[in-house]
Amino acid sequence: MSETAETPKHGGNAFLFVIVCVTLDMLAFGMIVPVMPDLLEELTGLAAEEAVAWAGPLTATFALTNFLAMPTLGSLSDRFGRRPVLLASMAMLALDFAIMGFANALWILFLGRALSGIASATYSTANAYIADTTSPDRRGAAFGMMGAAFGIGFILGPAIGGLLGQIGPRAPFFAAAIIAGLNVMYGLFVLPESLKPENVRRFELSRANPFGAFKHFSKLPHVAVFLVGMGILALAHAVYPATWSFHGEIRYDWGPREIGFSLAAFGLGSALVQAVLMGKILKAIGTVRTALLGFTTNLLAFTAFAFAVEPWMMYIIVPLASLGGVTTPAMNTITSNLTPENAQGELHGATASLNALSLVIAPLIMTQTLYYFSSGAAPVHFPGAAFLLAACLTALALVPVLHGFRMNREKTEQIA
Repeated sequence: MSETAETPKHGGNAFLFVIVCVTLDMLAFGMIVPVMPDLLEELTGLAAEEAVAWAGPLTATFALTNFLAMPTLGSLSDRFGRRPVLLASMAMLALDFAIMGFANALWILFLGRALSGIASATYSTANAYIADTTSPDRRGAAFGMMGAAFGIGFILGPAIGGLLGQIGPRAPFFAAAIIAGLNVMYGLFVLPESLKPENVRRFELSRANPFGAFKHFSKLPHVAVFLVGMGILALAHAVYPATWSFHGEIRYDWGPREIGFSLAAFGLGSALVQAVLMGKILKAIGTVRTALLGFTTNLLAFTAFAFAVEPWMMYIIVPLASLGGVTTPAMNTITSNLTPENAQGELHGATASLNALSLVIAPLIMTQTLYYFSSGAAPVHFPGAAFLLAACLTALALVPVLHGFRMNREKTEQIA
């Protein structure tokens, strides 16, 4: 690694470690997604249509512990340093995957998901490490590499997990535990501490409050309405992580291999949109129209997924759904431009809190909707109901967003 992304003091190995850490974390998490339906069916003794009712609470458990742990781990890294927090979290992640691999009862799986949520909250610590070891003019490129690492792990993980899942539903968990363990060993030898002694800060519980960001809504009157719309859209988008695997098995009789490949295709499409098309679309039609394009394509994609009766149709819709990924970057650009420079932290704190909470609430709603409309008690058998709900939420999200454009017409027209 050259010194374009890190300071000479820490060297290429340190920066590379953090990139590898994020990649392997996403790889490991992606590997277990295709086999979760099979493992849940094994532990509960239920068919996929009934086992999906447990998927929502499992996902919400992960999201809740992640939401609660993020500011705590960030504050701990400010007090004790980035290195011990990163290494301890990765060690916990390796142990957690092993626990889930050996799980012989549902409560053990819940324990594993809770530990996963805590361990994966180190993404903010990894960002802090990057900030510590890069100069301001190189920081954007470094964070861009973090995003790329995140995407690579998400593309490869489900595909590998789908293939390993053909051995058995526990095989991806053990493989993920090995990967996380090797990452810990690598870090023990190459990762230096990045926090300077003069920047060490006393740990305070008040700074570790995950709900603190919400108090900033009142300080952002011009963008609060946009944040409401983005929060509702985040609820809709949670249909993907919450139901994709179970929806594929229930509706199309997909196994781990098909689920893994479909997720990899989705990840690849999203990566191409972000890396290749995003800049061109912004340049061609502007930020506001790009945001509206994103809302429209999301609405169409969710509706199409809801009524896709054949499995091949899902792959046809994936590019449209991937194009919907332009929404969040465009909306972040709009809200950032409407916010004073000294309030940018408040803005992004509020946005992050909304996204985190959506991943706590939405899986419960989405999986229960899939469960109800896939069960024999449903008045209409409709496995696509969760995607139709996501389409309705997207349409609802447009209401405050359009209102925000009217409220800020002069300012938004100036945003390129």
